[in-house]
Amino acid sequence: MNTPDLYHVKPQFTLGAYKAVSELALPDASDPAYTTFLFYKTRAQIALGEAHAAEALIPEETDSYVLKAVRGLAHYASATADGEGDGDAVLEELRDLCVEIDSEEALSEAEKWQVRVLAGTAFARASEVEEALETLGVGSNTESLEAISLVVQIYLSIARPDLAKKEYTQALKWAEDDLLLQSIEAALGLATGSDGYANSAAFYTEQLGNPSLSSSHLLASRGVARLLRGEVSEAKSDLEEVLRSDNGDEEALCASVVAAGLGANKKGEAEELFSQLSSKYPTNPLVREVLEKSSLFDEAATKFEVPPLAVPTRA
Repeated sequence: MNTPDLYHVKPQFTLGAYKAVSELALPDASDPAYTTFLFYKTRAQIALGEAHAAEALIPEETDSYVLKAVRGLAHYASATADGEGDGDAVLEELRDLCVEIDSEEALSEAEKWQVRVLAGTAFARASEVEEALETLGVGSNTESLEAISLVVQIYLSIARPDLAKKEYTQALKWAEDDLLLQSIEAALGLATGSDGYANSAAFYTEQLGNPSLSSSHLLASRGVARLLRGEVSEAKSDLEEVLRSDNGDEEALCASVVAAGLGANKKGEAEELFSQLSSKYPTNPLVREVLEKSSLFDEAATKFEVPPLAVPTRA
């Protein structure tokens, strides 16, 4: 496997082409690029919900702190998915790893940040938001663009787009205008509605024009951008294409529920899609929100007393 192959792996991972990255054939273990390929391949598997497969690829005894961190994230993901493992113990191991790397002079700053990003991802998944942000260096002039990207995602997930935009603005002072920076800007655009979502839609369309890239994440993101712009039929086209290739895609399925609900006389379609979403992804924010509101409605309904019908009286 040659250098040009490796050159394309990072942008594919950045743009959410996880399936393509997860299917990469690994070079021989003696190849200098082996660890880098394994790093991206296993991270893509984790993103696809295939944490067990990622764990199986990484040796239990490895000298690489980065691979130890990937294995830790994979272990946490599989433990929490199965409900059988000890997720707290894995988080503790990742905390210890973050402490260890500070005194490892042989590690480059880039490698140290890779470990912190992986640990921060696990902490964020565990809803340990403050610990995740601290691990990712918030408030300490972080100069890792991937750490900034994760911080932005965390802030957006807790409805703090102001803080997310602040991190992005700070990064503009030192970061080169690369793909990840543009991806962060597009995500911010979706969350804040800046420029009427035009820049976000244009970014996703531009990247989808790359014939060497196939990413359901990008297509679903453009579908969401189009939906927010009121381009319902175009959004449905994007989302349906994603579901045809991967009917289990959570992003596309969630957005499809919303798109179906906006169509005239499409109640049955929306209910069917919501049923699929709630069955496959019971912890999806939309599912939890709808079920919570439904429960509140039912509770309120039990307290409502229908007044007796008025009976006309004869004069």
